[in-house]
Amino acid sequence: MITSILVANRGEIACRVVRTCRAAGIRTVAVHSDADTHALHARVADTAVRLPGSAPADTYLRGDLIVKAALATGADAVHPGYGFLSENAGFARAVQDAGLVWIGPPPEAIEAMASKTRAKELLGIEPLREVTEADLPVLVKAAAGGGGRGMRVVRHLADLDAELAAARAEAVSAFGDGEVFVEPYVEGGRHVEVQVLADTHGTVWALGTRDCSLQRRHQKVIEEAPAPGLPAALDEEVRALAVRAARAVQYVGAGTVEFLVADDRAHFLEMNTRLQVEHPVTEAVFGIDLVAEQIRVAEGHALAENPPQPRGHAVEARLYAEDPAGNWAPQTGRLHRLAVPDAVRLDTGYTDGDDIGVHYDPMLAKVVAHAPTRAEAIRKLAAALDRAAIHGPVTNRDLLVRSLRHPEFTAARMDTGFYDRHLPDLTEPSPDPLAPLAAALADAHGRSRFGGWRNVPSQPQIKRYLMAGEEHEARYRHGREGLEADGVGVVHADARLVILDVDGVRQTYEVARHGDQVYVNTTALTALPRFPDPTTQHAPGSLLAPMPGTVVRVADGLAVGTAVKEGDPLLWLEAMKMQHKITAPVTGTLTDLCAVPGQQVEPGMLLAVVQQT
Repeated sequence: MITSILVANRGEIACRVVRTCRAAGIRTVAVHSDADTHALHARVADTAVRLPGSAPADTYLRGDLIVKAALATGADAVHPGYGFLSENAGFARAVQDAGLVWIGPPPEAIEAMASKTRAKELLGIEPLREVTEADLPVLVKAAAGGGGRGMRVVRHLADLDAELAAARAEAVSAFGDGEVFVEPYVEGGRHVEVQVLADTHGTVWALGTRDCSLQRRHQKVIEEAPAPGLPAALDEEVRALAVRAARAVQYVGAGTVEFLVADDRAHFLEMNTRLQVEHPVTEAVFGIDLVAEQIRVAEGHALAENPPQPRGHAVEARLYAEDPAGNWAPQTGRLHRLAVPDAVRLDTGYTDGDDIGVHYDPMLAKVVAHAPTRAEAIRKLAAALDRAAIHGPVTNRDLLVRSLRHPEFTAARMDTGFYDRHLPDLTEPSPDPLAPLAAALADAHGRSRFGGWRNVPSQPQIKRYLMAGEEHEARYRHGREGLEADGVGVVHADARLVILDVDGVRQTYEVARHGDQVYVNTTALTALPRFPDPTTQHAPGSLLAPMPGTVVRVADGLAVGTAVKEGDPLLWLEAMKMQHKITAPVTGTLTDLCAVPGQQVEPGMLLAVVQQT
């Protein structure tokens, strides 16, 4: 009987495992890097152990330190979560060699399936050894790990070597393994997967299907169960293949077999020998706790002969601190507030006041809705996200809401190219035009105009805000009956709530302020000073760091005086385990180069200047 579990992970999944353990009466141990000293997962566990350093290679990828922490705290078992060392056979063996229970598949199964190249060979599928023009487009993938890191689509043969190098670098940073391979890239397909759960007594469950087609950078954004619209024969085929793959390696525990479905054919992608980020949708549909089942299997308990019967439909959205309109650039800073309606499930590793740093994946939370039908689940999730209070760095919340309400998604006609086709429309700004006025009225609450009342109209007060990248003015006056605005009735105004009457229709605005950042319902604004600071001006053609991170590479031969073309890659930043390419904004001459490899940069820092010719 397991009484204490060390969770060898961080963030949302660590908190999620702790929640199940607490319900089962199992003591928990967290590990944390220096960057995660005050992280939620380190606070909710019964015990926390420091892993010195902040980079994953120094902390969450150090299996020796994690095993040592488990032994020092008296843990019986180790749960790896997902990512980091969850698919590392050497780590699984080290856990077992230390006399601890490994809550996962046998190391031999991990070795057979965790490497995508070996998994394909096991099933008789060969990767591309030599790539020619006829093979394009192709997909470069990391052999170990997942989550979209170490993956690149190559459409031009001349780009292959550079993309291989970038994929290797990302794979080493994220998984400690730089092996990559190349396979054909199937466009216009759906990403469908099957959740499996197996015990040590020979029983293997196929817990239905999931569709994870809405992806950015090959990382899933919205997932659902069951996969909608699959022909019955294809549904049966992928479930049977998943069970066959699990039995082929004598699998134990929870795992996922992934396919790309196109033209009613299923193409095997990989088997992930761990829990998946999107496992809550399967839990909701089948009414089970997969983490609890993982623990029971690790204790030697047998599964029932048949899995529970599915009911209803579930949809999950991943809330990221990122800017979809800005090339998905990750965002950092203080998360002032994160609250969603109680009608949905929220899995998160953050709470109000936490800082979002540069070292790890930018996912803030997973929001999950379950309902009797797909349409009801989508409606519930979209409404919950639309009403959520998310105050802090830019997020993909608006993108998620629009995606869920897009006719292609609601009709289940989506595929993995969804964002390639629709991203501009989905990220088109649509702020509330009255938000600046509501912010100004809330700010003015309690202030009186200078001097006593006069029988002449007061001069309008002006407040300036930055909203959706544009400057807006809000004008109001202090009148006899209180605050007034032209063309709009001010029904009520205080520091937190403003009610306006527009042509007889009342509109309610909840206002929150954190320094210069103002949130009016779901619209974010920045209060601007009366007089701009001239020191913040930059020369035309300036390249500013879009995010905090590390300069990992500067283009070969790049120096002041170099002629560049618009779109040429100049340097690469690494942030949140992903590499981001910084390109020339115009065709011209490089007149300044401030960035050097290894340099830490903050948002807005000058990297280079290209003078247009």
